[in-house]
Amino acid sequence: MNEELNLADHFRCGYVAIIGEPNVGKSTLMNALLQQKISIVTPKAQTTRHKIFGILSTREYQMIFLDTPGIIKPKYLLQEVMMEFASSAIQDADALVFMIDATRPNIDQDLTHDDAFSRLKGLKTPVFLVINKIDAIEKQNILPIIDFYSKAFPFKDIFPISALKHEGTQDLVTTLVKLLPEHPPMYPTDIVSEHSERFFVSEIIREKIFFATKEEIPYSTTVDIVEFKEREVGKTFISADIYVERDSQKGILIGKKGEMLKEIGAKARKEIEKFLHKPVFLELHVKVQKEWRGNAAALSRLGYKL
Repeated sequence: MNEELNLADHFRCGYVAIIGEPNVGKSTLMNALLQQKISIVTPKAQTTRHKIFGILSTREYQMIFLDTPGIIKPKYLLQEVMMEFASSAIQDADALVFMIDATRPNIDQDLTHDDAFSRLKGLKTPVFLVINKIDAIEKQNILPIIDFYSKAFPFKDIFPISALKHEGTQDLVTTLVKLLPEHPPMYPTDIVSEHSERFFVSEIIREKIFFATKEEIPYSTTVDIVEFKEREVGKTFISADIYVERDSQKGILIGKKGEMLKEIGAKARKEIEKFLHKPVFLELHVKVQKEWRGNAAALSRLGYKL
């Protein structure tokens, strides 16, 4: 027994990567497993851009989840970097969760041409199939999905779940724990992520942009935290630059008389205060960085690097 941390004998610790197509519920699943929100979630595909660490610690184990960008065929440099994040998560994992959406299971398609499914080829890491959103389909429609995928790949096990309603998620965790190696915790047991507060604040702002804007705007946008000053008295001061690729996008994001930016700022500030457990003064500025998604130097400066 480790008296200092009060850990059980034969403590287990390891990495579990969550992969799949865009918008199948990967971030919702990780938030459900951690029982708190650390990955932003929107109805739009390709919301997650980074490899997000979520750490679930108990007396018996520490499970480090890696939420990854939805796997696609990259069209520009940012997406290539995002797919590198997904690839590195797969390589790091002691176990892999391959997630599909029960409402669009692709059981009528040839999976050999599926960008996400093709990542499983040749893997020696144990892979679990998670069929998400079962609350949105008739129960009799689950069996054909299980039958199709069990024949397509030798999954270690298959879990029909609803990440949104936390149905079946604990059974998944119980099974995954058994595959983790015996190892001391890699992170302090009282944290849920290795990412900084600045990172999560930028992600919250970006989430509000996704909800508030349409078409290409959210995908052409990124957030850079310029100042983050905690004060002993008064509100924490946060200044963030929102980058877009064109002047026309800047105008749309600011909105008539600045109303769009005010709305984004108000909603972001409310959630940031909830996240930080303290009052916040949030200052947002919109700037143009021409074609930043295809510029290696800009991507590196804005935090999109391995």
